[in-house]
Amino acid sequence: MEHSTGPAPSGVVVVANRLPYTIRPAPGGAELRRAVGGLVTAVEPVLLAEGGVWIGWGGRTAAPGELPVNLAVPREAPRYRIHEVLLTAAEYRGYYHGFANSCLWPLSHLFVGRAVVRAEHWEAYRAVNRRFARAALENAAPGRLVWVHDYHLTLVPAFVREARPDVPIAFFWHIPFPPPEAFLVLPWARDILAGLLGSDAIGFHTADYARNFLRTVRALPGAEVDEEQGAVLYQGRVIRVQVLPIGVDWDAFDGTARRPAVRRRAEAIRAALGTPHILLGVDRLDYTKGIPERLAAFGAFLDAHPEYRGKVTFIQVGVPSRSEVPEYQEVRRRVEEAVGRLNGLHGDGWQVPVRYVVRPFSREELVAHYLAADAALVTPLRDGLNLVAKEYVASRVDGAGVLVLSPFAGAAAQLPEAVLANPYEVNDLAAGIFRALAMDPAEKGRRMEALRRRVREHDLRWWWDQVRSLLRVGEPGTATLHAAG
Repeated sequence: MEHSTGPAPSGVVVVANRLPYTIRPAPGGAELRRAVGGLVTAVEPVLLAEGGVWIGWGGRTAAPGELPVNLAVPREAPRYRIHEVLLTAAEYRGYYHGFANSCLWPLSHLFVGRAVVRAEHWEAYRAVNRRFARAALENAAPGRLVWVHDYHLTLVPAFVREARPDVPIAFFWHIPFPPPEAFLVLPWARDILAGLLGSDAIGFHTADYARNFLRTVRALPGAEVDEEQGAVLYQGRVIRVQVLPIGVDWDAFDGTARRPAVRRRAEAIRAALGTPHILLGVDRLDYTKGIPERLAAFGAFLDAHPEYRGKVTFIQVGVPSRSEVPEYQEVRRRVEEAVGRLNGLHGDGWQVPVRYVVRPFSREELVAHYLAADAALVTPLRDGLNLVAKEYVASRVDGAGVLVLSPFAGAAAQLPEAVLANPYEVNDLAAGIFRALAMDPAEKGRRMEALRRRVREHDLRWWWDQVRSLLRVGEPGTATLHAAG
């Protein structure tokens, strides 16, 4: 495998659970495959512009004597480096499937009854967080920002701070942060809070998440909280807590949607389906995304409005996720059964109302589907933000289309012109679908124009500028916090 012991490049040190590439052994070196996911889509453009290093797991478990990959990417025109953190199969099970995704994930999404609390998972989580922190320290030159991401790595900021108090550290929490009544159920909640407060600045998608965090921090001995200013005084340092909803790469989605080949593909999708109306859902196969509930609402819509039978097709794209975990296998089974049931009840010959696709799409294919759909159904039971909502808006260069959005997605706070519908109430969501399809074209245009303006003004570039403005880096090794503009 390819590796290097040379210095890391200048720029930002991104620390995240996954690399933007999946690494596989290949004759003469490493085979890199592009990874998919919201975090990669959001963060990689920053590194492409700023340079730096991305530290993360590459999708493989360590073999005896194997060296981690450390190389420049993209290979055809290098802009930054990837630094692989190698994990054993046992470490990955305990840290990722165990503590991060069987405990922190459900707890943060208020599925408290699903949280699996095991001491051995916590120990694996601590050990792997130390491993990531050591990798960050190898690349943390004086004054270079260490930017840590998400619930997998909450202890990294404190570990880095302990060894290098001169390094500026920012943390971004990408999922919901629950109220203290839920978070403090966790036996190690205070350890996680102390880990996060190793940062100089912590970002959340919504004011509710930031408020929940500040209320929860009050339970940490020695922490003083100023909710009005969004600040925590801890161990002699001021930690700024900011509301910074992530944006999409506007230019990439808007530009892709304007390509003639992509627009032709959108027309081909509509022609192939052969119905006047198309609905679209794009989700990971996760129990928080509300896909079975959405399918039930679509069925209720067809029951309430039989005039739409044979005239509307619902495309549900399901991206496989954490397929080794039983809860996720159960979600996939429920979705497949619901699709079969709907198609059996409402199909007519070869014409079926639901087209179910289980694979990730390229950006071009995704944007073509966004352009083809009369409405996007973004209806999670709970979601940190949900970039699909913003991607759909950024892709609608024609000014058409309707966004049906759950009020429990973080994006709802930014996108009031969407049709809000409660995914827990089947008839409310069914009514939202009907409203989207029956909406007057002029109203569709007004709503989409306002949504596009909001998404364009608060795009990925804006988001990174706000994150960077939290830290004013002066002389090497010093950093002073100030309020973002």
